[in-house]
Amino acid sequence: MTKAAASRENHRRIATVETALPPGVTPKGARGRILSAALRLFADRGYGGTSVRDICSEAKAQATTLYAHYPSKEHVLAEIIQLAHDDHYRRLRDALMTAQPDPREQLSALVRAHVVSHCDYSMLAVVATAELHALSEAMAAPILALRAQSERLLVDVIERGIQQGVFDVPDTYLALRAIGGMGLRVSYWYTPDLGRTPEQVGEVFAEYARRIVGVMPAH
Repeated sequence: MTKAAASRENHRRIATVETALPPGVTPKGARGRILSAALRLFADRGYGGTSVRDICSEAKAQATTLYAHYPSKEHVLAEIIQLAHDDHYRRLRDALMTAQPDPREQLSALVRAHVVSHCDYSMLAVVATAELHALSEAMAAPILALRAQSERLLVDVIERGIQQGVFDVPDTYLALRAIGGMGLRVSYWYTPDLGRTPEQVGEVFAEYARRIVGVMPAH
């Protein structure tokens, strides 16, 4: 590795080098290659530091191929971020549907799903969070609406826990931000090299979340 390459590696904003997109919702063929290439570049250089030419070179595709699928670079970013939010919301919804009705169990299930999602697709999660601001208001609107739905799932659980007397939360909004934020940061530092599986990290963070809302560990 050259000194320049080593310097870039040391200054990466995320730990993972794995490019992964959710298999069930990611397009195949040229579109999939373009998205994967763009994801790598957006994670490494940022949206503003990446050109259409860069994406085409990384994807080994002609510009005409990219424009046949995406009207602009912004549309490529929008699809990447939409894929991230679609997969994240599906995981949260499924976790909540299969959890026990006790708000404590539902909270744990949501946090585990939230954290595992950000471990499984670390690069995708970072780009979806860090580059959302680059989208126009119109293109960001459906993504923000889906994000609000994801947050509502957690808020509803916290409020039910308060009503049932099993949570002691002085500020629901701040509890939401604390729990959501600690999960988001996982995507910046998690790699399998840490010796912990995503599920193990998710379980520990679920315990942190229970403490945030005032549920102490069972003895």
